[in-house]
Amino acid sequence: MTYRLIGADGWPYVSVLPGTLGGHRRARLYGRLDCPSALRAISRGGYVRERVFFADEVTAIAAGYRPCAVCLPQAYQVWKTDQVMTERTGTGQPAAEQAMAGHTAAELAGLLSQLTAARPRVTAIVIGHGRDAALSAKAFAAAWESGPQADSVWESGTQADSPWQGGAQMDIAWEGTVLAVVDWPEEAASWLRQARRFVAGPPDAWVVAGAPLGWARMSERLRQSTDWDPGRTFGFASTAQAVALAPPGTLEGMRGADTDGTTWRIGRNLIRREPA
Repeated sequence: MTYRLIGADGWPYVSVLPGTLGGHRRARLYGRLDCPSALRAISRGGYVRERVFFADEVTAIAAGYRPCAVCLPQAYQVWKTDQVMTERTGTGQPAAEQAMAGHTAAELAGLLSQLTAARPRVTAIVIGHGRDAALSAKAFAAAWESGPQADSVWESGTQADSPWQGGAQMDIAWEGTVLAVVDWPEEAASWLRQARRFVAGPPDAWVVAGAPLGWARMSERLRQSTDWDPGRTFGFASTAQAVALAPPGTLEGMRGADTDGTTWRIGRNLIRREPA
């Protein structure tokens, strides 16, 4: 049995696996297969002629579809924030695309909050980045090594000039350490040299930034040749899109922050947004 899905280029293709998400071609939105709004429309005799299916969320986004506000409210809020930031910056690019060349303050704060909340406690990290994300890596390294100020509260909006947030008062001496910063190209013969440097240490956790393609190739090499653990890896917003480019399961367990500071976790082939 075969299935007709929509690819990242917006064109249909035949797959031996069924889609995990549905969508409406004319409305350009995607959602869960059990979306109550879609099921109501189908029961009334509508929707079916325009219905399409996707292998995963990343493919739906790449094809130009937005999340459904009814069945994917968290993903919808991220998309909505992107639209607002696009209007404010006037660049014509979604915030997620802008983040690939840098990052937002909320994104950095979200990552810091995730790492400080991680258990076992994280102090020593290795930072990895694509060649286009050196500024994000540098910003994270500076924030991690300096830590929150002694009188700061880790909560969004409390310290306008601080990337730290999280709602907890600093009650221990800060010991943040960056063991190494490793960069990688988008294309390479094997990425083996970079992969070996990336896992040396070993660190308590890894933090990654960069374009999806380079991270997908790097993570594949890490899985094949090292004992790297995606469950101890945290990424800037753009790295989540690598789940559509890497072999299934390569990034499973990886966590990170979106451009608005909300967090996500990667499943086998899905990006799962977490409650704020």
